[in-house]
Amino acid sequence: MAYASDQTANTQAAHPAPQPMSNADWLRLGLLSLLWGGSFFFGEIAVAAVPPLTLASLRVGIAALALLVIAAALGQAKGLAQWPWGRLFVMGLLNNAIPFSLILWGQTGIDSGLAAILNATAPFWAILLAALLPSGERLTPGRIVGLLLGLGGVTLLVGPDALTGLGSGIWYQMAVLGAAFSYALAGLWGRRLAGLGPWQAASGQLVASSFLLLPAALIIDRPWMLPLPDLDQAAAVFGLALLSTALAYLIFFRILRDAGPTNLLLVTLLIPPSALVLGSLFLGERLGLAEAGGLALILSGLVAIDGRLARHLLAKSA
Repeated sequence: MAYASDQTANTQAAHPAPQPMSNADWLRLGLLSLLWGGSFFFGEIAVAAVPPLTLASLRVGIAALALLVIAAALGQAKGLAQWPWGRLFVMGLLNNAIPFSLILWGQTGIDSGLAAILNATAPFWAILLAALLPSGERLTPGRIVGLLLGLGGVTLLVGPDALTGLGSGIWYQMAVLGAAFSYALAGLWGRRLAGLGPWQAASGQLVASSFLLLPAALIIDRPWMLPLPDLDQAAAVFGLALLSTALAYLIFFRILRDAGPTNLLLVTLLIPPSALVLGSLFLGERLGLAEAGGLALILSGLVAIDGRLARHLLAKSA
């Protein structure tokens, strides 16, 4: 029995319980989902005038410049040359360059609804990878049930018809799944940036992403030959860069530091409903029964993942 107890203790030490989310973490996660949900709104306007790779390059480049200027003004850019640039370039590759490129290419062959569902698998990959790592978080029934409910909610939200294309265009689908897997790897890799504050991590990652994406945009899109965007399109580019990227990544790295990578990637479940709510508020889009049901499933899944309600009910019944 002592041996079995030692084994259990060792397993729990190697695979600790998932980090709990505070109320502040949940609020930040909701704000991040709104900012990234808004990226679909800004992107839809901007991409009419700016090709995808150029738009991605402008997105990270403008955001990087803005964060560096503000960080310098706040005294957060000290020791710039001593920042761990090797780790930041890996983060930029995993969190921006690879997933942005894969999703953009994947959406040339599959509908955006199916892409949203495939992208929402990022928390599954993160939890699976964390469980496989020696020091990763262990799987819990509540998290598994919560993720299944959340993914079901995303599917209902974007419409079951999105699944009709599942199986055709397999390489496009694999590209978006690859992007979701890359996001999961980025969340885990982000632990290596623990010594940096959110300002340094966000601006450093975006500087690295800019250097990675700019050459591809110059070679493929040849942006100097493109007509200038109109005022609305230019405003959308800056909204995408400053709100959905610069501000969003400050929040991203704060959640990563406080709540861990698997909790952070729950944001991919919240992005579709956030985009839907923004569309309803600003574009006059109507919410139907399917959308309401999808939102309810996603919220139920997040409650199951959070676990506090279940623990409260169990304690009350004991």
